[in-house]
Amino acid sequence: MRVEAESVAAAGECAAGAWAWVLEQIRWDTQGPWIPVTVPAAGDSPPGPPEERDCLYDGIGGLALALGEIRLRREWTEEERTLADGIVARLSVAELGGECGLYTGLAGSLVAVTVLGGTATGLMDRLANLAKPTGWFSLIFDDQGGPINDLIMGNAGIVLACSWLGGERADGLVALGAEALVAAATPTPHGLSWRMYPDDRDRVMPNYSHGTAGIATALAVAGHRLGRPDLLEAARLGAEHLVALADLSDACFRLPLQLPSADDREPYAYGWCHGPTGTANLFDALRLAGVTSLAGRSCTQWRDQAARSIEASGLPARLRPGFWDNDGRCCGTAGVLDATLSYAQCTGDATRLAFADRLAAALVQRAVANPANPSHRYWQFHEHRADPPDLDPGVGWMQGAAGIAAALTRYTRIREFGLTAPSLALPDDCCLPPLD
Repeated sequence: MRVEAESVAAAGECAAGAWAWVLEQIRWDTQGPWIPVTVPAAGDSPPGPPEERDCLYDGIGGLALALGEIRLRREWTEEERTLADGIVARLSVAELGGECGLYTGLAGSLVAVTVLGGTATGLMDRLANLAKPTGWFSLIFDDQGGPINDLIMGNAGIVLACSWLGGERADGLVALGAEALVAAATPTPHGLSWRMYPDDRDRVMPNYSHGTAGIATALAVAGHRLGRPDLLEAARLGAEHLVALADLSDACFRLPLQLPSADDREPYAYGWCHGPTGTANLFDALRLAGVTSLAGRSCTQWRDQAARSIEASGLPARLRPGFWDNDGRCCGTAGVLDATLSYAQCTGDATRLAFADRLAAALVQRAVANPANPSHRYWQFHEHRADPPDLDPGVGWMQGAAGIAAALTRYTRIREFGLTAPSLALPDDCCLPPLD
């Protein structure tokens, strides 16, 4: 127990140091706070505000989620309160932005403002005004604007955000978005599948962030929330397609990173975005919605197989060039840690925390002390094809120190207070709390 206590203390110290480094990177201008996407490791000043300065993915919106996690552990400092107020003021300006996605636009701002205790009425008005029969359009892949189906940028993420917010008006947008997703489905021999956007003909990414897994999850959540068996059936058919596509060897569950496969990438990924870490949310959502059987097995059995494939993969060790070079929430160790903690809390199985211990220890080991202030920490992800291979440290939620600090903060809280410790409910985590 002494070694465990020391390890937990080290994780807490690392989380605090990383968050201190994030706070050091915050800039203010006449429009409010912003953060650089990355900070040059060479010590150069970062450029001005990025174009998508407000988003959850790597903008100031993501710091709202980190603040929400920190508030579960301790009271905010005056600096953090000022930051929270600045984020709410910035994101609550309803006329800002045309992107609507959960991680790229207005749906994410709605989540961030709500986490910080603000009022999201103006953001909801804007989201409703931008809705079309095919859902919400994005300029990210189409200069003219077109519908996107996925969880990061498109209809699936917006459906999850509105389901999470709840209320009559949000439910209307849930129905609109879910019906648009059903209309965009493609029948397959075993069920239904979706592409990220209609003209994406070169590849299919079946996992959580951009593919069928995330879209079917949103439909399961929507079907449960609205009492719509038709939406739940579409979700189930999406899951049936994925089960038929998956590698089930060794009692595991993993889907290809993309189809057709790319020569310069691993055939399978294991993180939140393109691996079983995120895709397992589909089985959680279906189970909570009352689906008892999927391809002859329970949703709990499929969820267990997904978890088994993650642990059997060898991560967080960097086994070979190109395998597990990222420690962030989206594609790396922090995302797996957070999902492992959710699964342990969901099942009440404390033995799952042994894997969380390994993940947290890897994050602590890979943290870099800031030369200008050694108590501060950040992470430099590794790109084996680049020279030099260590990338500039990221600041924000999905690919930076803010998201990693939040995961370590949650880990420390659960290790200190047990599996009943409070958790921050987020739209894309379908394990905790229940959809009810």
